[in-house]
Amino acid sequence: MSHVTYKIVEHDGGWAYTVDGVFSESFPSHAKALAAARRAATEQRVPGRTEAIEYETADGKWHSETASGGDRPETDVEDMP
Repeated sequence: MSHVTYKIVEHDGGWAYTVDGVFSESFPSHAKALAAARRAATEQRVPGRTEAIEYETADGKWHSETASGGDRPETDVEDMP
């Protein structure tokens, strides 16, 4: 099973959370960014439906695969104010 860590960071004049180098929108306070990260981490663990997905990789190639709705990652939030 995969693991996803949401990290709270200062960003763009406010606060945000980041996952694997990708930033969320900016929030005006640390508390709001932390709450948003906790909400996102919780939602990511919720099982969904198995569906066919398509995505483009960084090299411009498109891929199709079936994503299992029960294959959800473990998540946590790392907060170092």
